[in-house]
Amino acid sequence: MEADIWSIGVITYILLCGSRPFWARTESGIFRSVLRADPNFDDSPWPSVSAEAKDFVKRFLNKDYRKRMTAVQALTHPWLRDEQRQIPLDILVFRLALSKALREDELLYLRLQFKLLEPRDGLVSLDNFRTALTRYVTDAMRESRVLEFLHALDPLAYRKMDLEEFCAAAISPYQLEALESWEEIAGTAFQHFEQEGNRVISVEELAQELSLAPTHYSIVQDWIRKSDGKLNFLGFTKFLHGVTIRGSNTRRH
Repeated sequence: MEADIWSIGVITYILLCGSRPFWARTESGIFRSVLRADPNFDDSPWPSVSAEAKDFVKRFLNKDYRKRMTAVQALTHPWLRDEQRQIPLDILVFRLALSKALREDELLYLRLQFKLLEPRDGLVSLDNFRTALTRYVTDAMRESRVLEFLHALDPLAYRKMDLEEFCAAAISPYQLEALESWEEIAGTAFQHFEQEGNRVISVEELAQELSLAPTHYSIVQDWIRKSDGKLNFLGFTKFLHGVTIRGSNTRRH
């Protein structure tokens, strides 16, 4: 039972930050890491994670099994009982829906790019990007800030992504809009979004996500269905792009 509690702590840690609390290249190395290292709660996104969520994970990952939370304590923890906690709109959910709507021929270019990164077991990491850039680097890239940007991503070194996540990160709604099949793609993507990511949201919350001032809240009123308070098709496509005051005024004229 105590081992199960530990496992839930590991899973919760991964769900909150996207990386593992203990990592090494071998199983024996992971075992040593568990014994000697402490989970990292300092790097992004942990500073923005609530204190209750961090406490929840830390009490699960206590190395002294006698001090770990029990299942009953976990179910009554403040983090799980906070029904007023807002869940932010995650653009990745929108993009994943969009990538799932693309046909195989439309994903061909992204599949080739993913293959160039030489994934292992269907996953790529920051090391894959470094290797590929080193191999295919051009003079223009050397003069740009690409390598400096990669260095800034060092905290992501232990995270990995599969093809679906790669496609979600790489696709551009603006480029897709140029395709004749854009309306079909957007419609299919919205159906995926309805099933997997759509939720009740207020005008105020949506406007704050887009950094709109209260005087411009009216811009997003038409994005929310009055029937159930969830994003409609217009809201889904607009949120994919973001919104600017200038762009909104132009559309009105």
